[in-house]
Amino acid sequence: MPRFMLILHETPGHFQSLSPEEIQRVFEQYNAWAERLRSADRLVASDKLKEDGGKVLTAPKGKLSVVNGPYSEAKEVVGGFMMIRAADYDEAVALASDCPHLTHGRIEVRQADPQGCGGA
Repeated sequence: MPRFMLILHETPGHFQSLSPEEIQRVFEQYNAWAERLRSADRLVASDKLKEDGGKVLTAPKGKLSVVNGPYSEAKEVVGGFMMIRAADYDEAVALASDCPHLTHGRIEVRQADPQGCGGA
């Protein structure tokens, strides 16, 4: 079955504006949604990413460059990801449409290509 990555975009610092009780509710909603996917054998992997922005690598003319990311122009960051199994884009979008993240940001749905990057 094809795999799709749900890329969870959010505004930096959004969760810092929530109370501890609101954050707890959000995580409970995420966990319940992920458990529904897991029970249906649709969830492959998932993680929330740290807000530090990570590192951005480029290699112009073969010379490695590493900078702190995301670029300063970015108004949002990838806050996390989910890798799911779905028959097609329609099913992947339907599964993503129940994600509680939609109240905090947007979700990009991309099909994984098993031919690239050593995928299986």
